[in-house]
Amino acid sequence: MLLETLLLVTATPAGRGQLRSRGCYLVLRELHRWEKEPQVLRACEKVIQVLIGDEPEAGMENLLEVTIPQELEQQLAQLDRDQEGTGTPR
Repeated sequence: MLLETLLLVTATPAGRGQLRSRGCYLVLRELHRWEKEPQVLRACEKVIQVLIGDEPEAGMENLLEVTIPQELEQQLAQLDRDQEGTGTPR
């Protein structure tokens, strides 16, 4: 639940900046090293990907407002389901 909250905070440039400036990545990196639960690992990886990734281009700064094509959304959901079934991290 905490990782999901952090992911929501990363939706805006200000939120990403706050987490980066406070060393959130370092804590998540350590969590990822010892965590065994596949769902927690995937949630941790999602937050890390946003934190270490490039900033979105103009007009897409708020990640909660980005429109994802339905076909792509279905493909991503299928990938998540496949990984849950195998326990394989990305």
